[in-house]
Amino acid sequence: MSDRLATKMKIAICNETFRDWPFEKTFRFASELGYDGIEIAPFTVAKSAFDITPAKGREICELADRYNLEIVGLHWLLAGTEGLHLTSPDKVTRQRTARYLGQLANVCQRLGGSIMVFGSPQQRNLFPGISIEQAHVLAADCLSQAVPQLIENNVTLALEPLGPEEGNFLQTADEARQLIAAINSSAVKLLLDVKAMSTESQSIPDIIYDSRESLVHFHCNDPNRRGPGMGTVQYEPIVAALRKIDYQQWLSVEVFDTTISPVELASQSIRYLRQQLAILNW
Repeated sequence: MSDRLATKMKIAICNETFRDWPFEKTFRFASELGYDGIEIAPFTVAKSAFDITPAKGREICELADRYNLEIVGLHWLLAGTEGLHLTSPDKVTRQRTARYLGQLANVCQRLGGSIMVFGSPQQRNLFPGISIEQAHVLAADCLSQAVPQLIENNVTLALEPLGPEEGNFLQTADEARQLIAAINSSAVKLLLDVKAMSTESQSIPDIIYDSRESLVHFHCNDPNRRGPGMGTVQYEPIVAALRKIDYQQWLSVEVFDTTISPVELASQSIRYLRQQLAILNW
């Protein structure tokens, strides 16, 4: 049973949670559970963003409309790609990566989305001999090249800090905020992820408060790679911190544990989030 209208905040879920389910089955089930939106991993549509045709985009949009879902945007942007890298010392590679991000912005706009989450640790990790400081310069150069296409499509690229389990570049929110400041564009902002924040020395509410000026998107999960409420992290102080900074964007469920059924992951996650939001009447 859907409790879509029970709280004010909008909740989304990432489509690859449902693995090999067809898009229609995914959208129908997410809608029945009361999700408001869906995030799309491009690799679930086509191997390359350049292969996602306008016709395919329209098909996905029509399905989302049919099941009363908003398409939030894209994530896992560079998964499955070859020859792309954010911090490559090779200028041509950075240019190719920026062009690809520009194409993803085109796709995101066609789908009606407005957020592109840049996680993709394998395509941003440090090359041998490249320092963190050098990587920041290289990343800023690459992303700045993509900014005009992001702006043209009214899409925001949300940098996602990831903990040391995932990679060695942009491991903290502070590091991501520094890169955002260097790029200095309204088209590049910050995503915070509960699993990743759990690896930081700073508390999650403090990270949220310190990130209030740049935060544009939020991923809900747990360090155990399951959904919110399925591990040790308590969400009441997290929700309270988001309310304190007047966060008004999406809460999006992103999970990684494939040993649990998509039905259980999706069902438990939204039920728990709605409960936590209701506690604060939000």
